[in-house]
Amino acid sequence: MQMSILCRGIGFLPMEHGLRNQCHFGLSIFAAEEFHDIAPPVDYSLISPWLVFLIAFVVLSLLGLAVWFFARRRKPPLPPKLPREIALEELERISREIKRMSPYQFSIHASDILRRYVTQQYGLLATRQTSIEFLTALAKASPFSADEKSLLEDFLNRCDLIKFARYEATSADSRLLLDEAIRFVGGGQLATV
Repeated sequence: MQMSILCRGIGFLPMEHGLRNQCHFGLSIFAAEEFHDIAPPVDYSLISPWLVFLIAFVVLSLLGLAVWFFARRRKPPLPPKLPREIALEELERISREIKRMSPYQFSIHASDILRRYVTQQYGLLATRQTSIEFLTALAKASPFSADEKSLLEDFLNRCDLIKFARYEATSADSRLLLDEAIRFVGGGQLATV
């Protein structure tokens, strides 16, 4: 029966080659070496792990805040309201106050709203002229149709009657002024009374 030996660096050798003593010597050196356990990883970081997570959280929070701020800021601004929309909103607002407001005060507010509308919409100086001056200027050159001129003239004459002639107006007169102003701003026809 043939025996073989494991020699370091040589492999399996049969015993008859006379290498038994050499292999034995190699095995004894191998057995005499002391094995050490694997060393743990070396921590070469100068910053502790919890500080890394804290810094990452702060950076991500600031980044999210910056994105939110710029996204909110980029919303397109609303387009400015048209003079017609502004006038209709103001007329709606004073219509809720007809019962509480005297016809004199109501005629002043309604006249101011309509004059501002004409000034902003058509570029006419309706706020700086008397009713007669404004109506005279409209007769010469006007962007208004005949119905609109008639409606505006009727409205301004009623307002002047209440404001300057101290006509004893009622809330029905205020309602009529409001309806005429709304029709004029909306582009309506003259109402028959």
